Amino acid sequence: MSPTLISASRVILPDAALEPGWVETDGSLILAAGSGRAAREPDFSFADGTLAPGFVDAHIHGGGGVSFNDADPAAAAVRIAQVHRSHGTTTLMASLVTAPLTQLEKAVAALAALVEEGVLAGIHLEGPWLSPEHRGAHAEDLLLAPSPAAVDRLMLAGRGTVRMVTIAPELDGGLAAIRQVTGYGAVAAIGHTGAGYDLAREAIAAGATAGTHVFNAMRPLHHREPGPALALLEDPSVFAEVISDGVHLHPSLVRFILSSPARAVFVTDAMAAACAEEGTYQLGGLDVRVADGEARLVSDGTIAGSILTLDAAVRHAVLDAGIPLADAVRAASQNPADMLGLSDVGRIEAGRQADLVVLAPDLDVAAVMKAGRWLSLSTPVR
Repeated sequence: MSPTLISASRVILPDAALEPGWVETDGSLILAAGSGRAAREPDFSFADGTLAPGFVDAHIHGGGGVSFNDADPAAAAVRIAQVHRSHGTTTLMASLVTAPLTQLEKAVAALAALVEEGVLAGIHLEGPWLSPEHRGAHAEDLLLAPSPAAVDRLMLAGRGTVRMVTIAPELDGGLAAIRQVTGYGAVAAIGHTGAGYDLAREAIAAGATAGTHVFNAMRPLHHREPGPALALLEDPSVFAEVISDGVHLHPSLVRFILSSPARAVFVTDAMAAACAEEGTYQLGGLDVRVADGEARLVSDGTIAGSILTLDAAVRHAVLDAGIPLADAVRAASQNPADMLGLSDVGRIEAGRQADLVVLAPDLDVAAVMKAGRWLSLSTPVR
């Protein structure tokens, strides 16, 4: 395959936006990127488009009508990857909600094969080691304190593919579990927690480097009891997950978190109804009603994930929260890759995988490239 030259009115690099700019790919890799007019006639030109790194979703449960907790998680994963890639997400994790340990073990083992094949970037365990008081859309009767044996059981089932685990540090054994998870080389995230500020700082000192959908499903901020969110947001070593959909966070909070653009990570927390019709679904055995763009438990109206895609998260951040496009793109690509330790994606840079997304002027996705191959290409000039 000969090198492919792509030009665009804007190219978003890690530390700069080129206007105009170009990217050259060779096979599955990025060969070079530069500003101005390319030295030869481009193979693909997007005169009004923005060329950005492919999006990286570190926290996603489903889409297209299926979820990773389904009876056949491997088949679901292929469908979920397909529908989210059409929205610019070229790298995604498989997030599993709370379930019996035996079911989680089987799901992790099945999904591990897809990580090894490159379909998925890794597995995220969002449960069962969560606070009952801040459980969100997790079945209360299945929540557990993290025993060393249970942590080993699920981590070993993943054969090194479990990249992230959410833990409420106030649980019995919570701090020890954070150390245990990081000992496996995975990211320990603080989430679904009633921990106070001081305990959250202890958890960070124990090795936690991420906050799971910060502000959501955690003890709220208070002027005398600041809680975990402040501890997560003020520490420069911690990444903060942000669900930028206008439902989970007020736009002003999205703007506040993005004031530290190197640590904000856009995630979808998407459930099966993403890229599917509204109606009634299940998430971790709980009934969820999806209507008017929101997913909520039938039982009590608790928010139950989202129907978000990462391109919509970027649009909301830019158009509703006033975030600069380059910062919003960074939160959807470079930062999640850094959080997860993925060295080959998330940036337009020589030697990285040629995962690209072209955004139209309205920030809709115009084209998606994965490993040097166009997956969708709606408005090219060749």
